[in-house]
Amino acid sequence: MNIPSTLKTTGRAALLGSLALAALGTVAAFAQEAAPAAAAPAPTPVLDTGNTAWMLTSTALVLMMTIPGLALFYGGMVRNKNVLATVMQSFAITCLVTVLWFMFGYSLAFSDGGGMNAYLGGFSKFFHQGITTSTLWAPGVANIPEFVFSMFQMTFAIITPALIAGAFAERMKFSALLIFMALWLLVVYAPIAHWVWGGGFLGAAGVLDFAGGTVVHINAGVAGLVCALVLGKREGYGTTNMAPHNLVYSVIGASLLWVGWFGFNAGSELAADGLAGAAMLNTQVATAAAALAWMFAEWIVAKKPSVLGIISGAVAGLVAVTPASGFVNPTGAFIVGIVAGVGCYISAVKIKHMFGYDDSLDAFGVHGVGGVIGALLTGVLADPAINSLGAGASIGKQIYGIVFTILWTAIATFVILYIVKALVGLRPSTQEEVEGLDISQHGEVVP
Repeated sequence: MNIPSTLKTTGRAALLGSLALAALGTVAAFAQEAAPAAAAPAPTPVLDTGNTAWMLTSTALVLMMTIPGLALFYGGMVRNKNVLATVMQSFAITCLVTVLWFMFGYSLAFSDGGGMNAYLGGFSKFFHQGITTSTLWAPGVANIPEFVFSMFQMTFAIITPALIAGAFAERMKFSALLIFMALWLLVVYAPIAHWVWGGGFLGAAGVLDFAGGTVVHINAGVAGLVCALVLGKREGYGTTNMAPHNLVYSVIGASLLWVGWFGFNAGSELAADGLAGAAMLNTQVATAAAALAWMFAEWIVAKKPSVLGIISGAVAGLVAVTPASGFVNPTGAFIVGIVAGVGCYISAVKIKHMFGYDDSLDAFGVHGVGGVIGALLTGVLADPAINSLGAGASIGKQIYGIVFTILWTAIATFVILYIVKALVGLRPSTQEEVEGLDISQHGEVVP
């Protein structure tokens, strides 16, 4: 077949053009494969509603630990003439710390301190300035509102100084208590919280404290011991009957503490996930084990298991598992509970009497000693299968954290007490103390 020359030329041109386009397409495809893919923009963190719901719940649970939990626990263990004053301490501390945390405490604990960040946060978040409803804490991780995180941490800041009051129950002036607690929160609690959780030197050194064994319990326990030693013994200590006036209140308070502690420990994961579940189970196991361990130890030594003993053992277990709850497996939690139950029984019942100090409601014997037991056992029993951070655990790192916390707490608490003593005095008069703090400090009595 004869094809006209024009068609031949056009056909050849079209064929060559098609081949050229195909070649260019192939080269482009190879070029795209060879060139690295352009980095996709990071997704904007979005609030996690599940985590937020859990943290709102946890925050309410931890607040319940102080009011009414600790208020009733301590209030039932004092004498009838001091019950209102003791309950008032927990309630007033809740109010005082709330205001100070909003104004200064949160920023000192959880903002960037610049060149001093290893030791203290900065001033940038005083009065929560710069935080909005859109500001997230731990973007890309927890994705919860920073307002919620601040409120959650506020409840920790509330219960820690309230625990100290158990060591000097029935013998501190109310005015002295308010000044002491205000100074202690800003000078002692906020810096130590920053050291461990806010980007400070203890956290950077690998000290493990999941929910406050160091920050809350060793801190409060040591401060309580210093207070007990500086204030001296209650009038009539050792000769006057100082038995608890209503242990039913204390059982109710201990039970509220137990339930609230799930927010304390499982909430410290800041997320509704498997590790929060592990922390919750560990809390339950350790608490029950410690309550039984204290009960049986007392049964063997004193021949009767007391109500005060079993609830004190439960609190000892709650304290000791706090630093370990998100690092150990349930078997480890069981061991922590047993050791804490027996150890805190010996401390609160035997060692206190051996040395003769008046730690009225065993703030040091349970919280100080229990916190040390839990912190040490976290270094021994941490399980990387539960939390990958446990791979770096060591008892040496835990001792490092314990020692620095004890030193700063003891020295600063001692200085603050003497400042308060110079300002308003620490104790009521002998007559006022004998009459009871309810009437002498607050002008009220329980009928």
